[in-house]
Amino acid sequence: MDGTEDAKLPLAGMRVLDAATFLAGPFCAAVFAEFGADVVKVEHPEFPDPLRNIGVKAETGDSLTWLSEARNKRAVTLNLGKPEGAALFRDLVRQSDVVVENFRPGTMERWGLGYADLKAVKPDIVMGRITAYGQDGPSGARPGFARIGHAFSGLTYLAGEPGGPPVIPGSTSLGDYISGLYGAIGALMALRHRDRTGEGQFVDVALYESTFRLLDELAPAFSKFGIVRERMGADTATIVPHSHYRCADGEWVALACSSDKIFEKLAHAMGRPDLVRPGSYETMAARIAARDYINGVVGDWIGRHDRAGLMALCLEHDVPLGPVNSIADIFADPHVAARGTMTTVAHAEAGDLVVPSALPRLSATPGRIAHLGRRHGEDSDVVYGELLGLTAEKLAQLRARGVI
Repeated sequence: MDGTEDAKLPLAGMRVLDAATFLAGPFCAAVFAEFGADVVKVEHPEFPDPLRNIGVKAETGDSLTWLSEARNKRAVTLNLGKPEGAALFRDLVRQSDVVVENFRPGTMERWGLGYADLKAVKPDIVMGRITAYGQDGPSGARPGFARIGHAFSGLTYLAGEPGGPPVIPGSTSLGDYISGLYGAIGALMALRHRDRTGEGQFVDVALYESTFRLLDELAPAFSKFGIVRERMGADTATIVPHSHYRCADGEWVALACSSDKIFEKLAHAMGRPDLVRPGSYETMAARIAARDYINGVVGDWIGRHDRAGLMALCLEHDVPLGPVNSIADIFADPHVAARGTMTTVAHAEAGDLVVPSALPRLSATPGRIAHLGRRHGEDSDVVYGELLGLTAEKLAQLRARGVI
């Protein structure tokens, strides 16, 4: 995509300073970058973002996670802990719309870069702040990452088999990505408010709150009835049958019978109309009361079919059933290919890399991936020269003093 096409993207002309590390804050900024914002990634000159070293390394020396998640950003170095570095950061803020950070509360304030400090130099600045526990409260200053957010939120307690230990709910980074999305949504809402009123604000996102928000009826069920949901493995507390089942060929499928009508369709696909006769298991309440029996009947039936044949049969009866895919399955799936769920991006050193495509999909102004994550400080000279008018001599002096 060339510069003319970039100018048509919905966030073209916006500038975001990404002063965050690891994943939640940087992912928030990446959402902006995918839709046209000029995102400047700020890293310490001696201590790059640790995300560069997490996961499988590419030929560049950086991780594949970095190459994927730092997409579309310009990379500069700046020591925010030095007064000169903080001053340069405030200069960059004057020319920016959004600042994203995820240091522990009080860190940016110690450097003279808290929200009040940034608002003093740019009253309409929007500041996204993502931390484990939020900016206030008795636990606000505690360190934490997504795994801690999952545990504190109640998600980890629910993940695992009945009576077994709590396990990782799919990905240790889930809370980071969710919080990054909430951060992006919050910043866009704040920008909408700014455009109407000229007033900036900060967005306070806690990893645990982002995850907690996704736990359906957990809070009202406990508040009203004292229900403490326990680990249920692949099952769902409020729907039966709604689980994972193994086929005759050893492959797994996910079945979602979210209504009585869908269960009726399943019963006919199984050749078991007796399961939905009046007074049997035609209602969700009846099936929940007989969870083990229903799961046993459905599991036995599924276990007599190979996955391909089962999926064809369920499709014929309009029953929602899908494969439990590995990443190899995803790469081979024709629907994934047709949708363009993944994008191949060329890299001068790492070669062609396949990464998740930009989301969400917009019909008129879809996002794009212009380039993968840049080398440490690769764009420092261009950015500081372009935005702050710093000369090569000045840049050399700043480097010698460890500022950039």
